[in-house]
Amino acid sequence: MPADTDRTAFTDWLEGHATALSHLDPAAPLDDLEPLRDILDGVRVVALGEHSHFIDEFAAMRQRILRFLVERCGFTVLAFEYGFCEAIPLDAWIQGTGADDDLSALLATAVPIGLQEPARYLRRHNQTAAEPVHFAGIDIPAAGGSLLPALAPVADYLRHIDPETLPTVQSATTIAKSFAGDSAAVAAPAWARLTNNEQDTLSALLARLLIRFRSLKPLYLSRGDQDSYDTALRCLEAACHGDYTFRAMAALFAGNGLTADTSARDLYMAESLLWHLNRLEPTVRVVLMAHNAHIQKTPIAFDGHLTGLPMGQHLHHALGDAYFAIGLTSVTGNTADMRRDEDAPFGFTVHDTPLEPPAPGSIEAAFAETGLGLAVADLRQARARKLSTPDRIRLQGIYQHTPVVDAFDGILSTPASTTTNLEKS
Repeated sequence: MPADTDRTAFTDWLEGHATALSHLDPAAPLDDLEPLRDILDGVRVVALGEHSHFIDEFAAMRQRILRFLVERCGFTVLAFEYGFCEAIPLDAWIQGTGADDDLSALLATAVPIGLQEPARYLRRHNQTAAEPVHFAGIDIPAAGGSLLPALAPVADYLRHIDPETLPTVQSATTIAKSFAGDSAAVAAPAWARLTNNEQDTLSALLARLLIRFRSLKPLYLSRGDQDSYDTALRCLEAACHGDYTFRAMAALFAGNGLTADTSARDLYMAESLLWHLNRLEPTVRVVLMAHNAHIQKTPIAFDGHLTGLPMGQHLHHALGDAYFAIGLTSVTGNTADMRRDEDAPFGFTVHDTPLEPPAPGSIEAAFAETGLGLAVADLRQARARKLSTPDRIRLQGIYQHTPVVDAFDGILSTPASTTTNLEKS
């Protein structure tokens, strides 16, 4: 059957099965989201993506869906594309510690990808909730920008449990301070300016620490408790994955990176979420917020070249149908084009860039043909019918080629997208 006919067959299916939504306002009534209740029945982890950070409509829809899942479906954990180690004090704030205004200081060095409003909502919700909602970070420190948020709690732990090892972590910290930034766009080029000896020494110090942590686990547990050990080890693993990511990113920027080498970050995110799940009751349900390229279940590839194995691929393998990935995209409007600039905050500038019309064969073109407007579709039904389906989805201003119904379990499409004014946010 010709490709255009196949695409039209999918569009016909989409028109008959997608659910139109009524509101973008995060504070609007939630009744239009009720169809999600049945769609997500039996799902333990619901991942909400976005084809670009810094988009107003995506932030609004993720906030609305978070409210719906918390207030009507009993979800009690928000996991976010945010540092595992930095999330520990942020969760305490969400549980009521400190003053409301403390959030600005907690997030002062974090890339502003839409965490502030969900955090404020959860703190307000928890003031009267019968069961509080917790916050979980899953990422390497500072969006790949620094090892310091991971090494500091490791040092605090070792100071009481294994003070003999403190000089090792202190030596690693000294090197890490010399290139620390607020994102990988800052830190990776700075890391590349270290001498080869400094780079290799840092990696060797972290490897030594990790092996000692694992080898002396019985001794460490005899001097402390299981939770402290597990948390410190996960922070140390964050530092190790962060260090690997610096090397991978620096090679990528230099044009000589290994195939899919930046996947170390996504593996850490997947294993962090599983780490949290393993410590929760089996009935606890989790909302996960990250970029589409992190939550999708298929490999990331451009021009036929494999570039990454995403978190969602690992989570789908571990959780099966208990993991449900909803990609967020837009038919028209603007996107936030991120361009590297070491002199800019976070190492990049955000450019308000008009989107091209939806490309033939894209999920956006299918939504445009339906005329549905703001709508969500359960793609598992199309997958079950073995329809020939869209083979690409927006990723900022370009397209990533992937079988969309395999990459995502659901798609939420907004008619237009607007780049966030970061100066006012």
